[in-house]
Amino acid sequence: MITILERINQLAKKTKEVGLTEIEKTEQTDLRKEYLQIFRGSVQSILLNATIYDPNGDDVTPEKLKKEQAQIAKQ
Repeated sequence: MITILERINQLAKKTKEVGLTEIEKTEQTDLRKEYLQIFRGSVQSILLNATIYDPNGDDVTPEKLKKEQAQIAKQ
């Protein structure tokens, strides 16, 4: 993922300095999509392993999340 970010940053810098070719623009778009997909996957993974508690210590994890967690546990 770090290499993806480095390349995205290189292309962004080049955009500001001299502009991008059509091939580079396509590459930049593809890299951004790939990065977002990885990022969303990691956030989803974190959420699927989370339990939410209120200030009183009661479990207030939404039922939809509990169902998703149960499905993953069965696998």
